[in-house]
Amino acid sequence: MRNIYIIGSKGIPAKYGGFETFVDKLVENQHSKDIKYFVACTSENSKKSNITEEYFNYKGANCFNIDVPNIGPAKAIYYDIEALKTSIKLAQKNKDESPIFYVLACRIGPFIAKYKKKIEKLGGTLLVNPDGHEWLRAKWSYPVRRYWKYSEQLMVKHSDMLVCDSRNIEKYIKEDYMKYSPNTIYIAYGTETEKSKLISNSNDVRKWFNEKEIIEDQYYLVVGRFVPENNFESMIREFIKSDSKKDFVLITNVEQNKFYEKLKNETHFEQDKRIKFVGTVYDQELLKYIRENAFSYIHGHEVGGTNPSLLEALSSTKLNLLLDVGFNKEVGEDGALYWKKDNLHNLINDIEDEKIKIDGLENKAKEIMHEKFSWDKIVNSYEEVFLNYGR
Repeated sequence: MRNIYIIGSKGIPAKYGGFETFVDKLVENQHSKDIKYFVACTSENSKKSNITEEYFNYKGANCFNIDVPNIGPAKAIYYDIEALKTSIKLAQKNKDESPIFYVLACRIGPFIAKYKKKIEKLGGTLLVNPDGHEWLRAKWSYPVRRYWKYSEQLMVKHSDMLVCDSRNIEKYIKEDYMKYSPNTIYIAYGTETEKSKLISNSNDVRKWFNEKEIIEDQYYLVVGRFVPENNFESMIREFIKSDSKKDFVLITNVEQNKFYEKLKNETHFEQDKRIKFVGTVYDQELLKYIRENAFSYIHGHEVGGTNPSLLEALSSTKLNLLLDVGFNKEVGEDGALYWKKDNLHNLINDIEDEKIKIDGLENKAKEIMHEKFSWDKIVNSYEEVFLNYGR
């Protein structure tokens, strides 16, 4: 039996978030009986599922709650350190043989050397998922960005192996941190490949479409965090310039923030009745149905590795228009169309005027998702690493 300690997700059951969904799917689709998962969770996340016990079992995984004080931006750093400390204590208590500690994201680099020594003393292994380019995100101030970059450097330096969910991220790690000769492996993020269980006349479907005044197959769709690096401004400006009569539906957490107001002032999107901010959708079956029945999905993410919302769109939406960057092209391949920031409106017009051939794209995208990104395949790849690495 090999014990695997997972640190860095908010926890399971997953309510939202890429890492949270990953951990949930990892334990749900477990194949090997020779692996036991121990998953750190925030008490805050567990309470959303009415779980208040310090230790609990979920889908066969041993989960433990960490209380995290509300200390601002340092909250995530505090949580990861406490989760790692607790994991090491559990491994000592369990008298584990060759445990693996898998840390998701690079938040605790300045502190990791101390804990790496303890892990080595246990005969354990430190695996790290470097995530995307967190230090490039516009929401962070310059000092915070410097911290992220420095922290990443130290996590790379002290990890035994880095698990990259994007080949572009793996290439970046190898090139930027060549002096550490980083040991890396590429294992993609996964996605569901089954169709939604909902149908057109399902109550939840009709309620949502009627409330939002949206018609199936008559809208372009965007799903993602409302942050500048996801290029909401470019997408909105370009859609306004297009001749499309369809709606532009944005499923995102606007909450009337400063970025929203800035966008409003600069683009005047509220004067275009096609532009519809419709809030968030946490019901995964409903969200899948909304994706399946969009005319097209538009993806503007520019920073980070393999994006979960992109995989979900490629596995369910008929036509996908992706920002032309390496992260997106390595996933979409020839199952999507690509746009630059100043030509999206032309692409939309050409598609609707049938100047561009889109037949076959849907099947090609779904074929790619099924062959390379199904959760079954991803879990198999992880289990191979968890069972064999460091032994």
